[in-house]
Amino acid sequence: MLENLLLWLFLLFLHVKLIKIILMITKTVLILTTVGMSLLSGNDDRSEKNGDPTNPLLAAYNTPYEVPPFHLIKNEHFKPALLEGIKVHQKEIDAIADNPAKPTFDNTILALENAGQLLNRVATVFGNMSSANTNDQLQAIAQEMAPISSKHNDNIYLNEKLFARVKAVWDAQKTLKLTLEQTRLLEKKYKAFVRSGANLSETDKEKLRKINSELSLLSLKFGNNILKENNAYELVIDKKADLAGLPDELIVAAAAKAKAAGKEGKWVFTLSNSSVMPFLQYADNRELRKQIWTAYQNRGNNNNEFDNKQNVIQMANLRGEKARLLGYKNHAAYVLEESMAKTPEKATELLNKLWKPALEKSKQETADIKKMMAADGVSGEVQPYDWRYYTEKIRKERYNLDEQEVKPYFSIANVQKGIFKVTENLYGLKFEELKDVPKYHDDVTVWKVMEKDGTEVGTLYMDFYSRSSKNGGAWMTSYRPQRMENGKRIPPVISIVCNYSKPVGDAPTLLTFDETTTFFHEFGHALHGLLSNVNYQSMAGTAVPRDFVELPSQVMENWAAEPEVLKMYAKHYQTGSVIPDALIEKLQKSGTFDQGFATVEYLAASLLDMEYHTQTGNISQDANTFEANAMKKIGLTGAIIPRYRSTYFSHIFSGGYSAGYYSYIWSGVLDTDAFEAFKSTTLFNQEKAKAFRKYVLEKGGTEDPMILYKKFRGEEPNITPLLNKRGLNNGAKLLKN
Repeated sequence: MLENLLLWLFLLFLHVKLIKIILMITKTVLILTTVGMSLLSGNDDRSEKNGDPTNPLLAAYNTPYEVPPFHLIKNEHFKPALLEGIKVHQKEIDAIADNPAKPTFDNTILALENAGQLLNRVATVFGNMSSANTNDQLQAIAQEMAPISSKHNDNIYLNEKLFARVKAVWDAQKTLKLTLEQTRLLEKKYKAFVRSGANLSETDKEKLRKINSELSLLSLKFGNNILKENNAYELVIDKKADLAGLPDELIVAAAAKAKAAGKEGKWVFTLSNSSVMPFLQYADNRELRKQIWTAYQNRGNNNNEFDNKQNVIQMANLRGEKARLLGYKNHAAYVLEESMAKTPEKATELLNKLWKPALEKSKQETADIKKMMAADGVSGEVQPYDWRYYTEKIRKERYNLDEQEVKPYFSIANVQKGIFKVTENLYGLKFEELKDVPKYHDDVTVWKVMEKDGTEVGTLYMDFYSRSSKNGGAWMTSYRPQRMENGKRIPPVISIVCNYSKPVGDAPTLLTFDETTTFFHEFGHALHGLLSNVNYQSMAGTAVPRDFVELPSQVMENWAAEPEVLKMYAKHYQTGSVIPDALIEKLQKSGTFDQGFATVEYLAASLLDMEYHTQTGNISQDANTFEANAMKKIGLTGAIIPRYRSTYFSHIFSGGYSAGYYSYIWSGVLDTDAFEAFKSTTLFNQEKAKAFRKYVLEKGGTEDPMILYKKFRGEEPNITPLLNKRGLNNGAKLLKN
């Protein structure tokens, strides 16, 4: 349980979607480890005896479904609650370490699993608020608490007496007759100590403490810099002619943004994806596209107080130093030891396998854009700020498909109904909106999730709209993971967070098809958390390797585009008419359109991640030079940049995906192969759905992911469906673990 909390505790976590999403983007404020997700214990009667009983974070949650009492929580409650949580946790740890009884599974491993309930609960709420509804005071608390929490983490994992007890149970495991899940928990706890430096000398332990403290602060600083730079930038337009090409709804939203900023009569565009991406896609004014694109791709790279160049190099070098201190060749080797890929070489092999066909396809796409630019009288090479604009024109010309023609069928309410229906058809789930539970923001809705017979599954928060207090992107998180207590299933409290444009006037929020698939994606993560059915919360739901965690989310995206499913939910927001067959056909035909670009920008970022984290010594170059050399090495075209440049690559520098951004494409192999099990039979094949739920969604981290996948599918995944989906097929090959 602790190791899962500790990823949350020190990091603004970005949990991300593979295609055109930031994803994610960030989930936490502080980082202590590199595995797992934040955990919340739920209603613990002991908390009433801890600290100030008037602090709602320290009292029992006397709320419906035992959700956090957001209506009572104030900024000033967090620091004393975190400090109290650390104090109580340390006492629990000391009791385990000082126990005179012979070490057993129950008095050591299970005791460790159950320790830290109060801290887990407080840190989870704090981490989630710091990413979904932050403010200057919360950020200051995070800055102050980072070294304190880092020290607490080290005090646990570098405790010799405690590790001696854990190791004693580990060494005796063959005589203990443990269940499979108990064996996995023992392995998880033992490895957490070893990977945290328990076997180091005292001198090296002190070095490790210093590195961990520095990393926690740098990660926090990196994420805060991006949020502040995003919020600081505005493209202000005061001439109506400069709005040429932009859809009406974007213009209306920009006018509302300007009015709110005291600039009535003008139009304001920002660096949030819901603003900058459609501007790049539709604005006829090339100079303005260049202006906002330059600001977008230079975030954290402007030599101001938000600059991240030095943070990038410091973090990469500190991670490398830590890995070598722990006996690994580099940081990637340390991270991937606990993944499906196992080694950086195996992960890079997949990336390189896809790189050549994707790059060739992108070059063809570049040539098409250049022809259209020439027809418009625009000379020179294709620039990154030209790509989205001209691919939208090519899409219209080639497929007669206009995204503005599609959006009216994807109101956020209809997409939500469609997701609920798909989930009901697959797993028999039902959803009931709750009006009487505390929320942290008025935009949030809360839902009771039930089995077909009414049995409670869990509680789901959904937070859709962008705001200055929220990190960019989309993610899923947990306020309380599922666990068993005295033979009873404790239902989870799950949340998904997105950044869609808030509706203006009477019109609802209309989603692009990419945004629609983002909703399906995050809901897949939510199902992973909601349907978890394990004994120990440290292995519940999404507490699985990074390159497996995206399977449940990405497989859900596949249903979004199926004609049978589209007709269930894609209905015109004004007329109620179902999306016509002709429009569905256009969507289907354009399915592999622009996939060279999408795959190349993603793979470039993944390879950049690997380049930073496979270094065997310190990086002496500055971040811009290092990135440029890495991209030159792989032959990236000048028309495309990595999906995330170094200085705003939050996934790897403040989001827990260091040496793990490849995970989305690895999971892409899994999800396309998994969907074939349905596509080749029926979309709502009950036998397959039952197996996917049983062996993937319910199992969390209780078994090896490849074993779980083969139990569902019957064999290892095939890469061919992924190549077909992206139009990159160069023959079928098996992905071996």
